[in-house]
Amino acid sequence: MEDYNKIIESLGVKFVKARHIRILQPITIKNFYDVQNSLTILYDGEVSFGSDESQKVEEGDMLFIPGGKHATVTYGNTQTAKTVSNEEFMTNRDNYIEAGHDPALIGKLPNSFGLISFEAKVFDTVNFFTSLDVPPFLIKRDDQIAATINQILTEDMLDTPGKGRIIKIKTEEVVIEIIRYILKNKLFVEQLVTNSTYFKDPRLIDIFAYIKDNLGGDLSNKVLANVANVSEDYVGQYFKMLTGINPQDYIEYQRMEKAVDLLRTSKKSIRAIGSDVGYKDTAYFCRRFKMMFGIPAGKMRRRESLMNV
Repeated sequence: MEDYNKIIESLGVKFVKARHIRILQPITIKNFYDVQNSLTILYDGEVSFGSDESQKVEEGDMLFIPGGKHATVTYGNTQTAKTVSNEEFMTNRDNYIEAGHDPALIGKLPNSFGLISFEAKVFDTVNFFTSLDVPPFLIKRDDQIAATINQILTEDMLDTPGKGRIIKIKTEEVVIEIIRYILKNKLFVEQLVTNSTYFKDPRLIDIFAYIKDNLGGDLSNKVLANVANVSEDYVGQYFKMLTGINPQDYIEYQRMEKAVDLLRTSKKSIRAIGSDVGYKDTAYFCRRFKMMFGIPAGKMRRRESLMNV
């Protein structure tokens, strides 16, 4: 437990979005994907997830989807839901959902749910839940987490002094409660034991930090080997042994995650964003982006995900 206390203390939590959403038309989104973690609480109606054996979210329950994980999600009745791709949903989302802006109606509308999205990174560099290989999962009715989500939704809708500070504190509470829920219910024990060990390796943390600070530069294995003070021949094996992925795959994910952030928050051209995250060939950047997220970079900018309705 002491190790988890250290990890929690090292977490950098960043609030991204909060939305109160009403379902207008039942839909099944294939390959739902976002770089941010999302937590959905069902107030009324139906939500389910999973492609092979769909799991139903009961009213009052919460669905947690870690950032970087593909999922199939159904909003509304599964029997009448229209199946769409993530790209189709993002292009025509106004046909399927609408966001509410009245805090008095939170949890009181038919076919509605609340949603918050956030980052949770160890040492502000490593996506915590993604790195542990935690899959999307259900949090059964938890009044404390539910109340905190409602507070975040309310604060986000109002223009009151200190709302940013309150939202930050409450988002940190949500992240801690999710971790506590996982530990209390002994979920994903094997993943936690296997994948949490690298948080204790200072050389690997140095590599993570260097990658974060140099996404637009040279991140070859030779450079990473110098950062970790290991041989170039060994650094790939060392990285994969501790994380389960090879360093270049990790680097590409970090670059694309940063690209998404820039698309959502800046007015830079796609060419400039690709260059900023290490892709000198814009066409190649666009191909890799579409391959990873299922939509073109330009459409990501025009039509953001469900969290940004």
